[in-house]
Amino acid sequence: MKNLESFIYNILNSKMKKKLVIVLTAAAFFLSLMMFPTKMVLAKMLPGKSANTFSIYVDTPAGSSIDQTKKVSACVIGFLKKEQEIMNIELFLGQGIPLDYAGLVKGASMKRTENVSEISVNLTDKHHRAEPSFLMVQRMRPAIQEACVPLVRGTNIKFIEQPSGPPTLASIVVEVHGENLSKIRELAVDVADTLSNTEGLVDIDIMADENFEKFELIPDKEKVARSGLSVKQVNNILYLAFEGMVIAHKNSKNSPDQINMFLVLDNDSKKLSKSNVDSLQSKLSSLNLMNMRGMMVPLSEVVNIRKVMSNYMIMHKDLSRMTNVIAETDMVSQVYPLLEARDVLLEKFEKDYIIEKAGFSTYMFDFTLIDRKTQEKFLIRWDGEMKVTLDTFRDLGGAFISALILIFLLLVIYYKSFAISGIVLLGSFLSLIGVIVGHWVANWFTTETFFLTATSLIGFIALIGISSRNSLLLIDFAKSLMECEGIKKRRAIAVAAATRAKPIALTAVAIILGSALLAGDPVFGGLGVALISGTVAAVFVSLLFVPVLMDNAKAMDFDKNPHCDVEDKNNISITK
Repeated sequence: MKNLESFIYNILNSKMKKKLVIVLTAAAFFLSLMMFPTKMVLAKMLPGKSANTFSIYVDTPAGSSIDQTKKVSACVIGFLKKEQEIMNIELFLGQGIPLDYAGLVKGASMKRTENVSEISVNLTDKHHRAEPSFLMVQRMRPAIQEACVPLVRGTNIKFIEQPSGPPTLASIVVEVHGENLSKIRELAVDVADTLSNTEGLVDIDIMADENFEKFELIPDKEKVARSGLSVKQVNNILYLAFEGMVIAHKNSKNSPDQINMFLVLDNDSKKLSKSNVDSLQSKLSSLNLMNMRGMMVPLSEVVNIRKVMSNYMIMHKDLSRMTNVIAETDMVSQVYPLLEARDVLLEKFEKDYIIEKAGFSTYMFDFTLIDRKTQEKFLIRWDGEMKVTLDTFRDLGGAFISALILIFLLLVIYYKSFAISGIVLLGSFLSLIGVIVGHWVANWFTTETFFLTATSLIGFIALIGISSRNSLLLIDFAKSLMECEGIKKRRAIAVAAATRAKPIALTAVAIILGSALLAGDPVFGGLGVALISGTVAAVFVSLLFVPVLMDNAKAMDFDKNPHCDVEDKNNISITK
């Protein structure tokens, strides 16, 4: 360690070299932070998770028949059958799949309409599969959507992966709040168009029903009475013919309960040749009811047909009417597409609306639109996994700052010096250089983007204690040399750094080897890389940058103490 002692001592004896160390460290810190705006390092809540299953949601336009939904679903299944890694496929037509982790907040269990279906896909075990599930989804999505979406105009096909963190409605959710339903719909369409043109976003969908034409069958009560029928008879035959109902029960010795006998027209009988009033009138004419006099009365004689528009589904949140626009990210972070889309939306709405931004708060990306003509107010609020990401990074950042403040206060109490406490704190904070650069380097060795995630920040917070310990050892050892041996300040700092370099390096090696197993994990890889690269940076900061700060700090000027403990003096090892 003699060479290291001489190297550090030469730096401390030269003002130019000390300035060079400070400038290089500051430059490294600044350049590492610039990796975020330049997108050399990307931040995300959690990376993609390779699972053994994923789901596909098929949404045909509201009012579509079950046959149209089945046609699109069959197209999707045809593509899935070509994949060797897919073990089995299960189609749930007109309903959602049994509740899974991804569907906890997606409303899968509430789906009970003919225009929806969900496809559950099971894969071979991820440990025996070369391609992760999220890369498989990314590869298949454009091919399936290009071939199957045009089969029924207005269809939306979404690929749903099992989240590696808390389940959310979607990666990016835009809530459009207001009282005017038609204006909410127009704003939602504008938002969806903007998201569709934003790079990195896929599976864009508006969670609202389309307005479509439909036929209402209204019993004519006067004609029903004159024909010797009842309204109940008319309603029952309509329901029986097109929906089906239980008409009788059967007993069986193999079943403790009665078995229901269900009656409904077959598919061919229920279909209309054309979607018009004449075709429906002809179908109703073929259905007859027997009145109280035993005469058969055609259903078309007692039912009026009226063409109407469907009603919009009304959604509320916090007693406010709203519509959701959702989007998924295609192997990118949620934050960057959000910022790009938000700027485009602000520019688009600026002409017709007065825009009031939320300011720096929990909802700092939200903004309010005030119509310049009607003065109606509409709120654009961002939610989903993106919101969870921002909240998590905010909370972890707050935890990090709290840890720094607590360490600083404890050190001030111990050393009775703000300067020495600041040296320890600054040395700990600079391990961030290694964390950021480590993620940049790790991105070279992965096929997909290696994100700085929430687990990475957890690793960075854990590094504070390690980095602080290194600086504390140097300061205490240098202080003992000056007080007990009367060694001059610069020589004491150099001796302390050279003497403590070996245990610092051994501690770093232990951390690196222990974290190597985490580095390859898809979820906790960020934690492993943060600990490895941050520890390496902490070693260099402790042995080069911290000694320079110690030399410049007047609080480190300790005189020899004649009352120094003899036992402590005998335990001091000095490199000669």
